Amino acid sequence: MRYLKYVRIVLAALMLLGITALLLDATGVLRHWLAWMPKVQLLPAVLALNVVVIVAVLLVTFLVGRLYCSVVCPMGILQDIFTWAHKVIFPKRKLHYRKPQNWLRYTVLVLFVVLMVLGLGSIASLVAPYSAYARMVTNIHGTGLVHWVAIATLCCVGVMSFVWGRLWCNTLCPVGSLLSLIGRYSIFGIRIDANKCGGCRKCEQGCKAMCIDVDSKKVDMSRCVDCFNCLGDCKAGAISLGPRNTQSATIDSSRRKFVAGTVAVGAAMAVQAQEQKMDGGLAALMDKSVPQRKTPLKPFGARSLKNFSQHCTACQLCVSKCPEHVLRPSTKLESLMQPEMNYTDGYCRMACTRCSEVCPTGAIRPIGKEEKTAISIGVAVVLKENCISCGTCARHCPSEAILMVDGYPAVNESRCLGCGACEYYCPARPMTAIYVEGREVHTEV
Repeated sequence: MRYLKYVRIVLAALMLLGITALLLDATGVLRHWLAWMPKVQLLPAVLALNVVVIVAVLLVTFLVGRLYCSVVCPMGILQDIFTWAHKVIFPKRKLHYRKPQNWLRYTVLVLFVVLMVLGLGSIASLVAPYSAYARMVTNIHGTGLVHWVAIATLCCVGVMSFVWGRLWCNTLCPVGSLLSLIGRYSIFGIRIDANKCGGCRKCEQGCKAMCIDVDSKKVDMSRCVDCFNCLGDCKAGAISLGPRNTQSATIDSSRRKFVAGTVAVGAAMAVQAQEQKMDGGLAALMDKSVPQRKTPLKPFGARSLKNFSQHCTACQLCVSKCPEHVLRPSTKLESLMQPEMNYTDGYCRMACTRCSEVCPTGAIRPIGKEEKTAISIGVAVVLKENCISCGTCARHCPSEAILMVDGYPAVNESRCLGCGACEYYCPARPMTAIYVEGREVHTEV
């Protein structure tokens, strides 16, 4: 049994290294082997209605407890690293049993679900574990709002886990709180044999979830993350992993409450998911200003503004993989940190479908290169008062949607894809003479 700890560590290390490598991969090669890792994260799976992953996570949790939090969730694994670091620096460190802060963690869970249902997923994702970890990895060395959010998240999670172990996981994490509703009734779990226990408290002092109460000889399985450290800490053999027969009576009496709570949370989230600067490299140019778009531009494959905003968790994976740096995190409150398209440094090339290949939630559905050329995400708008009649926009339009008429560009809206080539190449300064206005619902051309 004590070897389960090392198996868990190896699997967790592989998951953390894989997801981190995928997020930092600039070549785009790793997505061919590792793109499945973000898709097995619970919240992205719920938003993408990935029934196989959802059922698998819930079933494993019901069988053995919150193993997901120790092996699959990168934020949980990161907390373990901080906890381990504290133990190394302060080897005499001792943790103690703490009563669960149920009022806090379930209040956060309810607020999270309410925000998701109201379409404020970008705000709710601030505490979503996978999204928060992805933002930290991809933006910790960046600039702007997302950079500071990433630093604040790292500091918060780092301090909490360095000092109190899995406190963040068991108080602020909505996924951890949701799984706690199931984990408390798991069929198998950590058990303490009162006849063998000598009260040395080594298991309690080493429990990073602070869920082992030696005095009552009980383990709070709603907070236990199945790290299996206690199996090796107990030299008397009083702790084991097995059927939780001693708690069968309380399980039967609370079954209906558990099912009702879990179904309510899952149904609410499922409903939400268903609705849901250089000129040729030769000379530096003056910064170009683009008019404020009335409708933001969302990536090819997003289907609509509503679909994207309801499914996107602002994990920044698509932003980090965009080779043209077209995708940028939004600073607007209603779409905070969710990607929007910006054509200042490039435009969306028809041969690139990388963002649709890596999105784990269905906010950007997978599309092929040919399919992409038949989708319109926006339409070009001409500002004649700024135009210098150079014809650059017409020459660079990949769909031939722009023609020069009487010295000015004319846009054939039925052919325009919204790729932004015209906006990017327009030489007019300081205000561009042509820009792309987004479509609320993407159309076929």
